[in-house]
Amino acid sequence: MTFRVADPDGRYAAVRLRSDLHVDGAFRREGDAWVLAIDSDGLARLEYQLELEHADGTVETVLDPENPERAAGAFGEKSVMLAPGYEPPAWLDAPALAGETHDLAIRARGLGATMQVRLWDGGDGPLLVVHDGPELDRLASLTRYCGAMIAAGELPPHRVALLAPGSRDEWYSGSARYARALARDVLPALGPADPVGLGVSLGGLAMLHAHVRSPFAGLFLQSGSFFVLRHDAHEHTHPRFGRIIRVARELRRDAGIPEPVVMTCGVAEENLANNRLMARALAAQEFEVELHEVPDMHNFTGWRDALHPHLTRLLARVWG
Repeated sequence: MTFRVADPDGRYAAVRLRSDLHVDGAFRREGDAWVLAIDSDGLARLEYQLELEHADGTVETVLDPENPERAAGAFGEKSVMLAPGYEPPAWLDAPALAGETHDLAIRARGLGATMQVRLWDGGDGPLLVVHDGPELDRLASLTRYCGAMIAAGELPPHRVALLAPGSRDEWYSGSARYARALARDVLPALGPADPVGLGVSLGGLAMLHAHVRSPFAGLFLQSGSFFVLRHDAHEHTHPRFGRIIRVARELRRDAGIPEPVVMTCGVAEENLANNRLMARALAAQEFEVELHEVPDMHNFTGWRDALHPHLTRLLARVWG
């Protein structure tokens, strides 16, 4: 991947790439422009921003003015560099069942809070329970994917419970109170037993942790934050870092009743090492586990692009 920033007037003292990819992001001056070429490390796309240092020492972080490709994220837009041959999922433009949505407020007594849930109804059928649900729906088109798979006959009619994250850093960081509230209050209020659980990042950790108390029929875990001290010490500023380390260690020893688990993680993600460890640990506990290393990183578009075929195959298998 090659990046170029025009600077014929010499406005910048330095230009740097800001992304989750661990590379030397310093551009070099070449004629009237700043240029950076990096090894894309098997990536199909890279989300990034540019850090521009002006001659007076001031620094600003901006989108790439010479690249029209953009991606929405939880913290705003980023520019996107696409590798040759990248194509977004075909289901984005395929016919899809619209479904109906209903907003629920479920009292989670163990948390002393009310959990907001948006229930997408694609017909009477099984249930998919999703952490960070509203964000995954808005930024990864989750219910459009579900509607497209139903319309194509790939999946049976089903429902999706989009759980709002609430106090995310607390709830999703291995909280026993949250796992109990999910098992005792939230899941029973949503209907039939044995749903499939979906979680990304810390939401993946929380979903596997909840499985110990209230088993899911299957789990789809994307870029799970299964921190290990030797790989993830750089995450030490997280307010619940110690608890995440402890809970991930406990789950590698005992994650509850073995059920089918499909995991995805980006080929250049910081979480890849701990996801590989968790996949091996779950396999040793007789979970039927698959880990797919996908050509993206820790972002909503990467998670979106991995839904089909990986989630499709898991749901088709669990739901028959």
